Amino acid sequence: MRLTRLAIRHFRNLRNQDLEMPSEGIALIGDNAQGKTNFLEAIYYLETLRSFRGASDPQLITFGEDVFRVVGTTKREDDVDGPIELAAAFQRRGKRKKVTVDGSEVERLADALGALSAVIFSPADIELVSGGPSERRRFLNIVLSLNHPGYVAAIQEYRQVLQRRNASLKSGESASTVAAWQPALVRSGARVMTARRDWIDGKAEAFGDYYHRVSARSKGVMTYSPDVSFPEGADTDEIECAFRESLRDSADTERRRGVTMVGPHRDDVRLRLENEDARLDLRDFGSGGQRRTAAFALRLVEAATIRERRTRAPLMLLDDVFAELDPGRSERILELMESEDLGQVVLTAPKEADVRLRRDSLPRWRIQAGEIST
Repeated sequence: MRLTRLAIRHFRNLRNQDLEMPSEGIALIGDNAQGKTNFLEAIYYLETLRSFRGASDPQLITFGEDVFRVVGTTKREDDVDGPIELAAAFQRRGKRKKVTVDGSEVERLADALGALSAVIFSPADIELVSGGPSERRRFLNIVLSLNHPGYVAAIQEYRQVLQRRNASLKSGESASTVAAWQPALVRSGARVMTARRDWIDGKAEAFGDYYHRVSARSKGVMTYSPDVSFPEGADTDEIECAFRESLRDSADTERRRGVTMVGPHRDDVRLRLENEDARLDLRDFGSGGQRRTAAFALRLVEAATIRERRTRAPLMLLDDVFAELDPGRSERILELMESEDLGQVVLTAPKEADVRLRRDSLPRWRIQAGEIST
């Protein structure tokens, strides 16, 4: 998938501009605080319909304006289906988000998720390893929502039912009222856990391989750590049974605390380093370089998932990713990425000498105070 055109209106500090995107991609050069990351954020918004930096939609609107709009035209490499126009806009007044595909507004935002097929690499990715379980759950939710049929519906239902069940517990409603939410909670929660387990199990080997190729020494290990215990190889029905039992066992504690104590909202992904003696948790014992390597491996696994599920190379968005890596890891990452089936590349760097991936093929664009010159 290639991005052929990009139009930006009132997005962060970016000037209003219409850009023709080269087929190989571009290297965007500029000093800090000029808008390089904002440019990648605008592109990636067309993939997830939200900020990858956790900003709310009103925060993305240029100061003093009421609406932002991002429009991208995409084209498959085989050009079978012709170009597709994706547009996303948000209006501060009325808090309305509008997403269209080829001019037709989608009925549900979920229908437009993943239409761009993009992966973003950022220095902030280290939080996927260093941060708490919520960071890794968010990563899982994004990857699976974009690539696993039915996951969006399952996680949305689970969140809605969980919120209502928690409200019942907090207000001290009767046991029968709380129990009324259990069937939907168990059903949707089991679907969420099954999808997470299957994806992690299926990608654990690739994660370990990517980690080893970058570190040149150790092997990384990725495992699913569900909050609900269930047998290895359990199917969705068996996971439902295990979830139901966990809820029964925690009922008294939930009554006292007024909150649901078990379920996939408390899941984690264990990222560890395998050595001769043990498996060391990277969050607790990993060095900065080891954590960044694990985060990079996660993004490469995400890119591989897109290639497998959507049968096309993803658009790679790289936000000054080599800035905080030692020379050895940087070189091995370069070699690895050059060997992968990468699609179009859009990368940012503070100076031209920092452009190392596809060094000779990427056109240089520059940005100053939000204005891009091509």
